[in-house]
Amino acid sequence: MNHPRLATTPAELSKAVTELLEATGKDRPALGLVPTMGALHSGHAALAQAARADNDVVVASIFVNPLQFDDSADLARYPRTLDADLDLLGQAGVDLVFAPSEATMYPGGLPLVRVSSGGLGTRFEGASRPGHFDGVLTVVAKLFHCVQPAVPADFRAYFGQKDAQQVALIRRMAADLNFPVQIYPVPIVRAADGLAESSRNVFLSEADRRSALVLSRALGRLQENASSRRPLDLPSAAALVSATPGVELDYFEVVDPLTLEPVPAGVQDVLSGPALALVAARVGGIRLIDNAELHG
Repeated sequence: MNHPRLATTPAELSKAVTELLEATGKDRPALGLVPTMGALHSGHAALAQAARADNDVVVASIFVNPLQFDDSADLARYPRTLDADLDLLGQAGVDLVFAPSEATMYPGGLPLVRVSSGGLGTRFEGASRPGHFDGVLTVVAKLFHCVQPAVPADFRAYFGQKDAQQVALIRRMAADLNFPVQIYPVPIVRAADGLAESSRNVFLSEADRRSALVLSRALGRLQENASSRRPLDLPSAAALVSATPGVELDYFEVVDPLTLEPVPAGVQDVLSGPALALVAARVGGIRLIDNAELHG
């Protein structure tokens, strides 16, 4: 199994991207970026495969971003599995991996100036993890700059829909700050038991994993109600999660899929358009998020 080409500095990355794009022989090739923090699973493979299907050259990044963590212990225990990650990305058809050190990404120490996620970044995950999305947007902005092709090319970036709030924020950042990149969300990948794939799932005990399945069950209940033109009954779905042993519900909301503004309770009786259900909970102390599109 051949690993993708590896770059560890922005200079190496830029040189490799230019060489790969020029080697296509096209006047305007397409470049796809898959940003990750490593500890890759089938959900990341789906991102890479989507990028491979759409683009002439595919770059993935692996960087555990300290700005995204509000708990140093959580940062320290985040899995680092570079060799396995390179295997997975190679199998998915990635051409080049950018795997910088923290000193390379933040050469002067953690940045004093960061991208603000605004009001949208203070809700839901942002309320539970203050500053998290400022850290996400700051590192993604840096990655966009590092990967931005120096020759004419279409530039696209791929993100998992499981992190729906993150996708919405990155789309807004790209639009509001005029980044020359198109944002492509990729549907959630679920294990055979229905659990949304996440790097955090490795920390779940067997019993906790069984308990965590209530998240997808509760979302599925809302989807069934929406498609059957019945009232969503969000309180019942939230109660199902809260009643599950070992599960501590953080939030369960139905929102507009573009703005993430909560859908008023009266409108939830029978949906007249698309909506998005968001849920977050701690299961055995491990924080998990999930979501589902709702169609009336």
